[in-house]
Amino acid sequence: MSSSYGQNIRLTIFGQSHSPAIGVTLEGLPAGQQIDMEALQRFLKRRAPGQNAYSTPRKEADLPEFVSGVVGDVTCGAPLTAMIRNTNTRSGDYSNLVQTPRPGHADYTAQVKYHGAQDYAGGGHFSGRLTAPLCIAGGICKQLLEREGIQIISRIASIGGVKDQGELTASTAEKEFPVVDDACGEAMKNCIAEARADGDSVGGVIEVAVLGLPVGLGDPMFDGMENRIASIVFGIPAVKGLEFGSGFDVAAMRGSENNDCFTVKDGKVCTETNHAGGILGGITNGMPLTFRAAVKPTPSIGKPQQSVNLETMQVETLNIVGRHDPCIVPRAVPCMEAAAAIAVYDALLEEKKG
Repeated sequence: MSSSYGQNIRLTIFGQSHSPAIGVTLEGLPAGQQIDMEALQRFLKRRAPGQNAYSTPRKEADLPEFVSGVVGDVTCGAPLTAMIRNTNTRSGDYSNLVQTPRPGHADYTAQVKYHGAQDYAGGGHFSGRLTAPLCIAGGICKQLLEREGIQIISRIASIGGVKDQGELTASTAEKEFPVVDDACGEAMKNCIAEARADGDSVGGVIEVAVLGLPVGLGDPMFDGMENRIASIVFGIPAVKGLEFGSGFDVAAMRGSENNDCFTVKDGKVCTETNHAGGILGGITNGMPLTFRAAVKPTPSIGKPQQSVNLETMQVETLNIVGRHDPCIVPRAVPCMEAAAAIAVYDALLEEKKG
């Protein structure tokens, strides 16, 4: 099923951008695990809309309602289902999209595939709104991983042409703008503001690191850690590229430069460098698992764009109304952490079952 993921935990996301509610069902969580609801809400708030000048003005509290799977705040072994009520929708903003699809969106492909039966308001099931329930599941998995000594950290690596400086070695989650170098963050904000003032948008790159992983998670070929992470990361709308370790830069290296030489530190085998991004043959090697995801500019922009009227089959100019992020990257940062947490926890459970 296209809205489900996982082998040892099974994640299913439901709802549409403007439906009464959106939510997630997560099967396979071990019973007896306490969920820190306050920590989960803080994690969800990092993704929530309407909090600053560089996100959509649509305001949603994103308070999850748990309808099964927990007794109080402890998992009980039943499938966990949580939902978030949609309270601030304006579906009328999307009425013209029935016949005139937005460039860069799934309006046209959804129209052809579902023969007009799709929910077009707010992008329906294709919307980034569906990353909210993804973050519920990912936020829970992050807590369970932390009890295993595994930490997931992230940052905005770049927005537009502005790159962050320094290495990602610690969490940026407590920062209002999640970068290593705050001066670079201010330059990124200015880049977003300039695009917004021009009726346009910008994209960027998000970097994630998983620390404390044991050696041996994942499998060769189609169940490698790269495969598992890629499958769920590409479920986040707007992701257009993904690289692990040194990524595409390895294409310009020689083998002597790219190979991570082994050594021993504190009695453990490790590598001197980490061009492989913590994965060899699809299996974690004990080094930090690192990846970067490219996020495209928000396609809903204020500039007039050319489209086609699907009823008349004539080219016409489309003016998009509604509330949209001039840059989705800052709100996508916790979504990347959530995706990584789900993929890694799923692999960890498989290793435990052994």
